[in-house]
Amino acid sequence: MKGATLTRADLCEAVHEEVGLTRQDCAGLVERTLDLVAEALEKGETVKLSGFGVFQVRDKRARMGRNPKTGEPAEIEPRRVIGFRASQVMKARIDRALGG
Repeated sequence: MKGATLTRADLCEAVHEEVGLTRQDCAGLVERTLDLVAEALEKGETVKLSGFGVFQVRDKRARMGRNPKTGEPAEIEPRRVIGFRASQVMKARIDRALGG
């Protein structure tokens, strides 16, 4: 990984180096994995990756907010959002890495 952001290309390269498959096969593997996660979330399913965390779709109800330009009240439509909750293992790992 070169920068502060992990990209699909970085994931593909890491899989290529670890597993030894061709870069094309690794790219397909990473894409399929991400597709499976996305498909599950589209269906409203929870995605639990042991030792990593849980992705979950939540329904947010309509609520009143404010137009930031005018300050007038404005209704915010109901929507679905994706939440992520890191596992205790991941939290501990990050805490150790950041010197906490």
